[in-house]
Amino acid sequence: MTKKERYQHILQYFQEHMPVAETELFYDNPFQLLVAVILSAQCTDKRVNLTTPAIFQKYPTPQKMAKANFEDLFPLIKSISYPNNKTKHLIGMSQLLLDQFGGEVPMTIPELIQLPGVGRKTANVITSVIDQQPNMAVDTHVYRVSRRLGLVPMTATTPLAVEKALIKQIPTALVHTAHHWLILHGRYTCLARSPKCEACGLSAFCKYYSNL
Repeated sequence: MTKKERYQHILQYFQEHMPVAETELFYDNPFQLLVAVILSAQCTDKRVNLTTPAIFQKYPTPQKMAKANFEDLFPLIKSISYPNNKTKHLIGMSQLLLDQFGGEVPMTIPELIQLPGVGRKTANVITSVIDQQPNMAVDTHVYRVSRRLGLVPMTATTPLAVEKALIKQIPTALVHTAHHWLILHGRYTCLARSPKCEACGLSAFCKYYSNL
């Protein structure tokens, strides 16, 4: 099977079996999504979704959050991983949104990564989810699933290498959705420790499964 054929089969499968694929983070606007994605680093979406309602109620806008005291915001975040750093990041991010972007979440990668707590992965999530830009955020699920399926070479050992390999092969119009396909497949089927290969509809196209 050629790489092109593998991509065609896998993308077709997802289009048929997962036509709706979206982030599982709860949000009502770009600012809320940015907060949620920053909090989601090294943390589950489920935990973030349990935490953000109280944050959004008290700090619904960057204007409100920019004025937050560490001591007031930290208790709302303490159940999340790395709460000290993330509390500082959220306050700093909100202040920079006001100072440099008029309180609006920018929609370019170079602008977004200027914000505290925002790296390339977070910027890719924001632009692909909000603006449907063809950007591929590579988290642990995307990294694992794309390598197991054989979508990227095993020599692609960094998130950036995986991102470039996927972007090169996936049709531009599908990139923002393919990001969610790979995440959700990794979250519920292609598990890190005990992948559900026997229940996976992609096993016929999967390099990992063929080597079992």
